[in-house]
Amino acid sequence: MAEIAPEAGFLKNGKLKTALLQHKALSKSGFSERLFGLLFSGLVYPQIWEDPDVDMAGMELAAGHSIVTIGSGGCNMLAYLSRSPRSIDVVDLNPHHIALNRLKLQAFAALPAHADVVRFLATENARTNGRAFDLFIAPKLDETTRAYWQKRSLTGRRRISVFERNIYRTGLLGRFIAAGHLLARLHGVNLTEMATMGSLREQRQFFDTRIAPLFDKPLIRWLTSAKSSLFGLGIPPQQYDELASLAADGSIAPVLRQRLEKLACHFPLRDNYFAWQAFVRRYALPHEGSLPTYLKAEHYRTIRNNVSRVAVHHETFTDLLSHKAAGTVDRYVLLDAQDWMNDRQLNDLWAEISRTAAPGARVIFRTAAEKSIIEGRLSPAIRDQWRYLDVRSQELNLQDRSAIYGGFHIYERAA
Repeated sequence: MAEIAPEAGFLKNGKLKTALLQHKALSKSGFSERLFGLLFSGLVYPQIWEDPDVDMAGMELAAGHSIVTIGSGGCNMLAYLSRSPRSIDVVDLNPHHIALNRLKLQAFAALPAHADVVRFLATENARTNGRAFDLFIAPKLDETTRAYWQKRSLTGRRRISVFERNIYRTGLLGRFIAAGHLLARLHGVNLTEMATMGSLREQRQFFDTRIAPLFDKPLIRWLTSAKSSLFGLGIPPQQYDELASLAADGSIAPVLRQRLEKLACHFPLRDNYFAWQAFVRRYALPHEGSLPTYLKAEHYRTIRNNVSRVAVHHETFTDLLSHKAAGTVDRYVLLDAQDWMNDRQLNDLWAEISRTAAPGARVIFRTAAEKSIIEGRLSPAIRDQWRYLDVRSQELNLQDRSAIYGGFHIYERAA
């Protein structure tokens, strides 16, 4: 398994550079790509922002399946373990995500009970988490991951201390959400008031009267007109262009308003932990709402028993598949990674997917825009091996509580 030092930045992360850079450095597009790469080289997603319940429904995930998935914040691969797959290979180009995925796995394996896992991964201001790490988790981590979490900052704090405060307020996404809250407060809106809404009707009223008007403010329209303004969401330049293509005037403010409306208004707040992170910047307490799927008590024992079925790799999806035997993978989870890819990268990826796919295999992914990113871009020899489940994709897209993507897509291996 290839390793990279967690402190290595974008310039030393050859895999990330290869995946992201498509234009010359001195071009406008090339500058945007490199700026995004520098930001993306740190921790980006403390929590993954794809709905695992939609994932598992789209995959029809069942016991015995072999899965290859992108890691991101690690929440979804843990949720998949609740279905007892045969194996999960987790890949990610960001070494910070690698360290986070391995930590979350060992939290389940090493902490004594479900309440300890919830305290460690979902509770803010839990001052005993550092000691729990030292006693239970650190001894079971590989040397690189243990060193990552024990590294001290200039203030003397160990990196693991974020779990004594609130890990979800850190990382590129956490800081972006904080900036959004500050921007709203500058316009007289306290987004945390969403937590006091007791029904979908009240959520709708709060959105329509307090949040929606923000998107017409000149400052917000100006900020969202720049590609770099959304780098904090983990949206690279290519995805920004996809979003801008949906708006008549090229501004993505209306698109963002639409996505935030779905997050705020389409699901009861107590059932949507994504909304809690966006509006309140923490998970709900037991009397307020539900936790992510992987942290629910009913799944704890199964996930804990299946942790050993996961392998985490600092690797590209395509390269990992190139080492697998033909016909051995049942399910593929690409998140939104294809939005970054050029035609050559897409065809290389799907050639390996097609080679390694078992009968009845499924591929799921999301896109910034509504349409599938692969249509018209794959070679006919590859595309003809797959059937697009259009109706089911649209049904599940409506159910995706994270609400930030335009499309959810399912492809099934043709007979």
